[in-house]
Amino acid sequence: MSVTISAVIPVFNEEENLASFEAELSAALEGLKRPYEVIWVDDGSTDGSFALLKGFAAKPGQYALRLSKNYGQTAALAAGIAAARGEWIVTLDADGQNDPEDIARLLAAAAAGSDVVSGWRKNRQDAFFTRVLPSRAANAIISSVTGVRLHDFGCTLKVYRAPLLKAADLYGEMHRFLPAILAYDGASVTELEVNHRPRRAGSSKYGLLRTFKVLLDLLTVKFMGDFITKPIYLFGGLSLALLGASGLMAGYTLYNKFFNQVFVKDQPLFLLAIFTALVAVQFAVLGLIAEVLIRTYHSSSRRPPYAVAEKAGKAA
Repeated sequence: MSVTISAVIPVFNEEENLASFEAELSAALEGLKRPYEVIWVDDGSTDGSFALLKGFAAKPGQYALRLSKNYGQTAALAAGIAAARGEWIVTLDADGQNDPEDIARLLAAAAAGSDVVSGWRKNRQDAFFTRVLPSRAANAIISSVTGVRLHDFGCTLKVYRAPLLKAADLYGEMHRFLPAILAYDGASVTELEVNHRPRRAGSSKYGLLRTFKVLLDLLTVKFMGDFITKPIYLFGGLSLALLGASGLMAGYTLYNKFFNQVFVKDQPLFLLAIFTALVAVQFAVLGLIAEVLIRTYHSSSRRPPYAVAEKAGKAA
């Protein structure tokens, strides 16, 4: 029997929450009346989490993977996604704060024509100053930079069309940017409010440091989305802008020399103009090198610089 829904759950030291969460998740998935599987990925837990997961794996349609060490949530999700066989992939946190009852609503929105349906924890049950406020700031910045307007990129509860998700490269801490990454490949993205519950036991694995990591990863996402196939546009554009600034500064220096009798040696602006021009040349060369590297990458990996969303017919 083909699998319709694959639920992928990364786990890291959630021994106290797993039993109740598994019961809720199984009940919610059974209620969908569609073939499903649950893939648990233990991300190097040091408590008894994996022992519980092995027990879950004894049940039909449930599987457990254990990573050799704590690689991070992105790697755990990538392992689960690679193993998933369903047409739709649902991702959830294992701490019980995501409500499995929301899966049906997200799947209904996906069936209506969306490739990605992202949960929005509108009434988030976390500490305001250390979790909610930094998250809101990060979400606003991500939405502005990527053009994908979501209130809550960090909500793990999402539904994805499996072929599109499996084609995405996941590394670093990129899981929170998946809606934007897939949108760059032409996926349609929508957002639904979901229930968010207080943590029952244990403690959060995230702190304020994550906000700074998000901002750094955002630079990578923006570059990969807008300039990965033509990096010369970015570096060449910066080069032209710097050359223009250099020309203006040099021109102002010469104007002062000929009309105000201010010698060039007395104008630090001229040195800045020379420095800016040199940096512009470096950006231009960097752009050319990046172009060569990108062409080599696509040639060697045989991966085209686009994503096919749909095929029709055997010869398509």
